[in-house]
Amino acid sequence: MVTMKKKVLIVDDDESILWILQRMFKDKKIETVEARDGKSALDMLKGQDLSIAIMDIRMPEKDGLDVLREIKETGCQTPIIIMTAQGTMKNAVEAMKHGAFDYITKPFDIGELEILVDRALEHRKLKQEVANLKDRLKERVAKEITFIGKSKAVQDVFKTVGRIAPKDVPVIIQGESGTGKELVAKLIHTNSPRNEGPFIAVNSAAIPRELMESELFGYEKGAFTGAIETRLGKFELANNGTLFLDEIGDMALDLQSKLLRAIQGQEFYRVGGKQPIQVDVRIIAATNQDIEKAVEEKKFREDLLYRLNVVTIKLPPLRSRKEDIPLLVEYFLQKFQEEMGIEPRTISPNATNALKSYSWPGNVRQLENILRRAVLLSPNPMLTPDDVSLPRERRNRESLEDIISSRLEGYINSIDASGKHELYDTIVPFMERPLIKLVLKKTGGNQVKTAEILGINRNTLRKKIKELGIKVEEFS
Repeated sequence: MVTMKKKVLIVDDDESILWILQRMFKDKKIETVEARDGKSALDMLKGQDLSIAIMDIRMPEKDGLDVLREIKETGCQTPIIIMTAQGTMKNAVEAMKHGAFDYITKPFDIGELEILVDRALEHRKLKQEVANLKDRLKERVAKEITFIGKSKAVQDVFKTVGRIAPKDVPVIIQGESGTGKELVAKLIHTNSPRNEGPFIAVNSAAIPRELMESELFGYEKGAFTGAIETRLGKFELANNGTLFLDEIGDMALDLQSKLLRAIQGQEFYRVGGKQPIQVDVRIIAATNQDIEKAVEEKKFREDLLYRLNVVTIKLPPLRSRKEDIPLLVEYFLQKFQEEMGIEPRTISPNATNALKSYSWPGNVRQLENILRRAVLLSPNPMLTPDDVSLPRERRNRESLEDIISSRLEGYINSIDASGKHELYDTIVPFMERPLIKLVLKKTGGNQVKTAEILGINRNTLRKKIKELGIKVEEFS
């Protein structure tokens, strides 16, 4: 961080005051510049990097209050100490109202002024440090939300983000799981006028429907059993910032209507509340579903879609932009090196080709996880196909697990977590029945072969066929 050289502006048409203050700052080894009227002072405040200014109220052309009003409108951060005569305390109050750092009355004590000056210099230093911290934080955030790609599809996403980020309009981001929907939402937020405000994310698919309303809107103390204190919802926490509603297609219809009202009026009620809460929130929604189809099937409110769908960004799956895989690999390897403090890793051309030949059902998130595991487990400085790729059979099992998991997730999230559902006995037969039927179909109804393929004995298979009501003759 560069240390700012101290320079003080003294503004007064009284030569004796100028001389006294010049001597004081010379002893403190601080450079001074002088102005004898308000217009000159205003020009110097606009044109120079000044640590503080000490300014009289009564001056030719422009008085100190006029200068103070005009310079604060420009966003100038220089602390200004106002000097005022004993009989003009009203002006001193006005000066404080218009952003003066402090004031001192004439005739003043040099020691008192020195204390004020030291405070003003420390105040400027702290503000500079805070500004530097904010800049570093912005750089870090920008690095964390890097969206990698040079393909046309990704470049089109960048162009759209650049156009709509400054506009305070709702956005829907569509894309498969793992394509980076939240990343793009953060990219929009950090490039918007709301970037100083909060970015609050809510995953509609991960929260049970009976808890979703209180999660979004909060609740009052005593609203229900267990509400021992008032809790703010995500809408309130996102005030003056951005609320990201992930997997909005999974939201229950009754809650969609409440969400619509909150978005339209920027107003809502906490659960159990009687007073409306006003907010100023930008909405970015995301879904991996065909939301228009969901509207046709009456699973999503058409009016809510119209309200949200001012701009749509469609994220391409990784399998349709495989030219970006080498860039992504390079980015992730560098990221892991910094995170884990390990030696630099590279990747062989054959390993890169292996990655490019894969279909990536889990998209960029899956690629990141596979590379992270390879870096952790491989002793090689250069990753090979064996390091980054899985055997075909195992890969197929993982892909199947992903499919089953995605089907089950919505059902599991919809149940009441406090109730008894006997999920194991309910779900397992639904998994077993299609598996046994498919293998019977493959073997033409041969139960001996079916049992061998399944890895169970024939008696167990017969028992399962009976329990599950499978008609073997259909496959003969």
